[in-house]
Amino acid sequence: MNYLIVEDERFAYEELKRMMTKLRPDYLLETRTKAVIDTIRFLKESHVDLILMDIRLADGNCFEIFNHVKVSTPVIFTTAYDEHAIKAFKLNSIDYLLKPFDEKELDAALRKFEDIFHNDSYKTSPGNFEQLLSLKTKNRFLISKGENYHYIETTDVAFFYSEEGVVFLHTFQNKRYVINYTLDQLEQQLDIRLFFRVSRNCVGNLKAIDNVARYFNSRLKLSFSPECPHEVLVSRVRVPDFLKWMDGIVE
Repeated sequence: MNYLIVEDERFAYEELKRMMTKLRPDYLLETRTKAVIDTIRFLKESHVDLILMDIRLADGNCFEIFNHVKVSTPVIFTTAYDEHAIKAFKLNSIDYLLKPFDEKELDAALRKFEDIFHNDSYKTSPGNFEQLLSLKTKNRFLISKGENYHYIETTDVAFFYSEEGVVFLHTFQNKRYVINYTLDQLEQQLDIRLFFRVSRNCVGNLKAIDNVARYFNSRLKLSFSPECPHEVLVSRVRVPDFLKWMDGIVE
């Protein structure tokens, strides 16, 4: 496994190299580049399995690199600034680490990368990383709040629901956030073992379902914890599939 570090600050480079050597001693550091132009030149001539990339470089913004060379390699972005989070996640981003980050955070990002690298589809065709990433179940959501961004792990989501065309993410901590996804899109991206489209306007997490009760006209009424802002009924047509899902039968 070989990797590239794109970092113009000497101390930051040495610290990242130290952590990588400790966490993944079997990984090979191919080289280090300090500038946009040097990175473009390297990527046009060479291939690595992983890139650890600072966003602000000596001669500009790292996103300029993607305008000059097609990068199909997974990237872990590292930066002291959070205003580029959305743009980073739209590229080949495995993770977005805010400096100063520790070994635990870097190790978690590397584990995400390894989950993809060990996928048979990726090993047979590394160039299809973007397509493979889009097919994997979504494990986090980027949230904007005022001028700031943060992310929420999908496992922390109790349910998603829509109101008047707006989709909300509702956490187990009873907080809700607007997200730019439709429920149809979420249904395709979430882990079917954990999430189910329980109604036209709700996708629920199995662990958030507090009670399932029979309801008139052969429907089911669900209670969530935390409580869902509106009544959730599983339609008669959806009941058989829902009960199979509750029983762990996923087709």
